[in-house]
Amino acid sequence: MPERLPINLNDLLRQRTVEGERIEYKTGWNPDPIIRTLCAFANDFENLGGGYVVIGQDCDANGQPIFPPLGLSDHALDKIQLELLAACQLIQPAYFPVLSIEEIEGRKLVILWAPGGQNRPYKAPAAVTAKHRSLHYYIRRYSSTVEAKGETEQELLSLAAKVPFDDRFHLGARVSDLSKPLMLRFLQEVGSALAEDAEALSVEALGRQMNVVGGPVESPWPKNVGLMFFNDAPEQFFPYMQIDLLWFPDGAGGDVFDEKIFKGPLATMTRETLGYIQRNFLHETVIKHPDQAEATRVWNFPFAAVEEALVNAVYHRSYEEREPIEVRISREELVILSFPGPDRSIRMEDLRAGRAVSRRYRNRRIGEFLKELDLTEGRSTGIPKILKVMAANGSPAPLFETDDDRISYVVRLPAHPQTQGADTTNREVTMEVTMEVTMEVAALLRVVDGEMRRQELQAAMGLKNVEHFRRTYVLPAIASGCLERTLPDQPNSRLQRYRLTSKGQQWLQTHNAKPA
Repeated sequence: MPERLPINLNDLLRQRTVEGERIEYKTGWNPDPIIRTLCAFANDFENLGGGYVVIGQDCDANGQPIFPPLGLSDHALDKIQLELLAACQLIQPAYFPVLSIEEIEGRKLVILWAPGGQNRPYKAPAAVTAKHRSLHYYIRRYSSTVEAKGETEQELLSLAAKVPFDDRFHLGARVSDLSKPLMLRFLQEVGSALAEDAEALSVEALGRQMNVVGGPVESPWPKNVGLMFFNDAPEQFFPYMQIDLLWFPDGAGGDVFDEKIFKGPLATMTRETLGYIQRNFLHETVIKHPDQAEATRVWNFPFAAVEEALVNAVYHRSYEEREPIEVRISREELVILSFPGPDRSIRMEDLRAGRAVSRRYRNRRIGEFLKELDLTEGRSTGIPKILKVMAANGSPAPLFETDDDRISYVVRLPAHPQTQGADTTNREVTMEVTMEVTMEVAALLRVVDGEMRRQELQAAMGLKNVEHFRRTYVLPAIASGCLERTLPDQPNSRLQRYRLTSKGQQWLQTHNAKPA
């Protein structure tokens, strides 16, 4: 029976538009190329998490899907489901994708979700319909499926039984260790069609559809990635799965420091750390120039660069090593340390120059979930984005450091000189620092109009996830003293409203903005 995808199909087609390493479009059922592509996704040569074959979707010469899609007739749907089982049995070892029938703009499509296989390398026949079938290894190269030959074949063979740690079964845990509420919250946040049916499913059935549970029916096992995202205390299974944040008020060489440790589900831990850094350590400096009306605004550490660096550390660290991610903050720099260093396919000179492009990802499944939550883009865009954001803020260039043995990885974000009280000789400027209003809080303050319900504020900002909105926007705004509840003693009341405080109104006036 067709299953529901743990993703939003509209996002799959419209946001991941062009054919690439993780998606291929087919106008109709053609078993030969489709089975070869499924084999390539199962081999998951780059550890990207497999991919999708969309049948019934036509595309242009650039690989971009055409809407409305061509679609499939009911007869074609029946034919595909009947023939797919027999065709997939020809893949060695046996491999079967998840099949889902979806509807887009009134047209029915077949989606084959092919996650990276547990038993790679896989072989498939060059021609399913041939009388004498020859089996070959296939991998993805950009938007094409190609046969693995020569050195590429040898490298694929070397990956045998090397399933990435995050995609392995955790034999010390049980399926009941997965939290169904956390799984439901994730599906709702990413807009998955599976969320509609998930409430009625058992944890095991839901986990299998989300590919965080595997193994035989009589002995199911949770996967490491499932425990990392969908268990309230994953550190019990992965010691030191945490982020240690240290603040050095007198500099890294000082004797005094404050420490705060963040634990919990991977996405929650990451977001809470980022929120804490925003509220407590990021500030904007407004430089007023006597000879011009417009002031210059700079941040000590631009949030987008901090976010990218920290999420990259969460994505690429090894969860087999008992070392936390460490964030060290002083007035001079923000440093993020993780273990181990970058993959050896990245050359040292490219890393230092900010041109690092990895050929293989350590945590393909973690990356898959972080992408769905819009916490990362993947595809080696992290370092270029950090460089771009730091340059746009006028900050010194960041530093990316590792050692020859790739034991650790360090990202250093220098503070903007003008936020440290840098020398301003021969420049008439007035410095004004706003320590408590983050970019998210500022965006929230600008939509407040009188007394508003939480739902009204969230709609005005175009945000969907309630918990993310509460933690990242509402609570920091209240903590800053710029926003207040109309019923402060009844925070969960259905009559609760939010309004600007006098401090919030003053902040808007100072920043030349008015409530919407």
